Amino acid sequence: MAELNILEAIRVAMDEEMERDDRVMVLGEDVGKKGGVFGATEGLFAKYGEKRVLDTPLTEGMIAGAAMGAAVYGLRPVAEMQFADFVYPAFNQIVSEISRLHYRSNGTFTAPMVIRMPYGGGVHGALYHSQSNEAYFTHTVGLKVVAPGTPADAKGLLKASIRDPDPVMFFEHKKTYRLFKAQVPDGDTVVPIGRANVARSGKHLSIFCYGFMRTCALEAAETLAREDGVEAEIVDLRTLRPLDLETILASVAKTGKALVVHEANRFGGFGAEIAAEISERAFEQLDGPVTRLAGPDVPGVPYHHSLEDWYMIGPARIVDAARKLAAY
Repeated sequence: MAELNILEAIRVAMDEEMERDDRVMVLGEDVGKKGGVFGATEGLFAKYGEKRVLDTPLTEGMIAGAAMGAAVYGLRPVAEMQFADFVYPAFNQIVSEISRLHYRSNGTFTAPMVIRMPYGGGVHGALYHSQSNEAYFTHTVGLKVVAPGTPADAKGLLKASIRDPDPVMFFEHKKTYRLFKAQVPDGDTVVPIGRANVARSGKHLSIFCYGFMRTCALEAAETLAREDGVEAEIVDLRTLRPLDLETILASVAKTGKALVVHEANRFGGFGAEIAAEISERAFEQLDGPVTRLAGPDVPGVPYHHSLEDWYMIGPARIVDAARKLAAY
């Protein structure tokens, strides 16, 4: 075991995969000598050289398109969008081309590639460096969408994503990069895509979350247990598509109540999909309304710290929402 933060775990995963498989390459803005704006690729350029660690222009459409071309020709590219907010110029490449390649070629071609996406607020990044845009990609058939919340999951899921035959959107919450360290297994440990994790067992209500919300939900659960005697079960989704409905429904059957938490805007957010699945498949097991707690419907995360705090979902807001739901 090693004590790593999430950023270190991501770097170790890429390093191990590049050492294991010489088809694995990295490309993106400033990923080379600079080591990435967050340092995720630090040291890889010196170790593997410019043919496997490619600095690209500030052209996200080209980054995604070049990664797809490399994947078609047998490589395993890991493309970095410097911020998830910058992905939109690449949207057509990802949604119209990368996601559909296997289907429209009748299985002749695949796009085994990863697009790493630093996302989320809470770091004073304001409108263009704080977005949580995962729902766009979960709606797109042909993409897998992953959002780890622990160092061990970040390493294991990234390794699994690099090896996967399908394109994977890999969401990394920026606020978690250096937030804490935890034990990460050494060596070639892979976390399977498509399996949620019960991060905390409980009996009174279920809280479904991912990414940074995992940390917030666990803190909220401790407060609920200590102050209210309410034992919340925390289910860390880890993968948004494919979604682990089996674990979700098992938790709802156990507790009878469901609270879905995510940072992105509430309207049309990913939480709506989870809420709909629970309502359709577990209605008779519910003891209260399926509840969503999400970011407000404003155009972006504000810059000023007081307004950013107002936008962000934290443990206190999760506690308030859970108390209301537990009272049914």
